[in-house]
Amino acid sequence: MMQTLASLLRMREEGIPIAALTCYDASFAALLEGAGVDLLLVGDSLGMVIQGKETTLSVSMEDMAYHTKCVAQSSKSAFVMADMPFGSYQENAQKAFSHAAMLLSAGAHMVKIEGGLAMSDTVRFLSERGIPVCAHIGLMPQSVHRLGGYRVQGKTEEEAKRLLGEAAALEQAGAAMLLLEAIPGELAEEITESISIPTIGIGAGSACSGQVLVLYDMLGIYPGKQAKFVKNFMAGASDIGDAVRRYVDEVKSGVFPGPEHTF
Repeated sequence: MMQTLASLLRMREEGIPIAALTCYDASFAALLEGAGVDLLLVGDSLGMVIQGKETTLSVSMEDMAYHTKCVAQSSKSAFVMADMPFGSYQENAQKAFSHAAMLLSAGAHMVKIEGGLAMSDTVRFLSERGIPVCAHIGLMPQSVHRLGGYRVQGKTEEEAKRLLGEAAALEQAGAAMLLLEAIPGELAEEITESISIPTIGIGAGSACSGQVLVLYDMLGIYPGKQAKFVKNFMAGASDIGDAVRRYVDEVKSGVFPGPEHTF
């Protein structure tokens, strides 16, 4: 079945978990959707796992458009979402629209933007002009220096209240999906229940509408430090396809993420 924004919304409404993974090329796009992955995220994480950089900040629009085109060329049924890289949308909404249009022209079905209230006007501008937007709150890798590193967000009552408010504001602005990264599981559950759009969690517990991991993390091949919320699905798998199928099965059955992967 071809996954669309409407079908992902139905999955949320019917309580069917959405299985997502990052993807950066045509070969993996075919393998992942063949193993049952619903959503392929062309993430700016490519800056770290493909390019070997320490952060995502140097990833360019040209990089994102190229890898999005590679993934979309091979994807036949999965929903393709592409990250807007650092500097491509913060200056003004018109520039954001031009860059988002590049990614849709490359084959993306949706773009993802990091940021809370400060990005609500941009989300509204894009949504009103036909660009489907996934907003991204919690830990935001493009703001790693401002946040003081890759740290869990929403641990205090004040931070939790802020994130709840941002989720509501972004939905009202037209966001069609919300990615929650590295926040306590209870807070992610509260956010998911407070809005009507799908939530995709990464390090945000099991109550989100779906889960995503960086492909190279779940295959255990990224040489950097492994986050608490990562599980190596290659351990005990016969091949990469088997590892991906195990990931999809565990997301769909609610086995992953478990308590040990949750803040």
